[in-house]
Amino acid sequence: MAMTMNGEATLPAAKRVVWEKLNDADVLKACIPGCEQLTKDDDTHFSAVVKVKLGPVKATFKGKVELQDLDPPNGYRIVGEGEGGIAGFAKGGAKVMLSDADGGQTLLRYEVEAQVGGKLMQLGARLIDSVSKKLADEFFANFAKAVSEG
Repeated sequence: MAMTMNGEATLPAAKRVVWEKLNDADVLKACIPGCEQLTKDDDTHFSAVVKVKLGPVKATFKGKVELQDLDPPNGYRIVGEGEGGIAGFAKGGAKVMLSDADGGQTLLRYEVEAQVGGKLMQLGARLIDSVSKKLADEFFANFAKAVSEG
């Protein structure tokens, strides 16, 4: 099952600061809901372990993420995939774009394309879309707080 999602968030920091935080494994780990481990393997590759609850299904996903099309400090593309055992799999990508906003703030826009399969697919598109939006909102609230702290 394929899914798309896009949105934007105005962050209370300069674009350079937002860019640095988007590339900081410790900041991202603290901001990603359910993230238990996030390791920066090199400048463009991360390994992650994330626990998620989608309706009645709880899953621990182990995955890899690669940053592509780097354009510091304007954005990049994230491509990744994760395996959740019997729960299934998720794979996809996101384009992240940064631009200057009023008052020294930064506008972050994102476009996500993802595919899920296995037991997750049986939950239905509505539930997956709803949970995905909630997780994205939670991430950006956490990330906004992280960038405002320094």
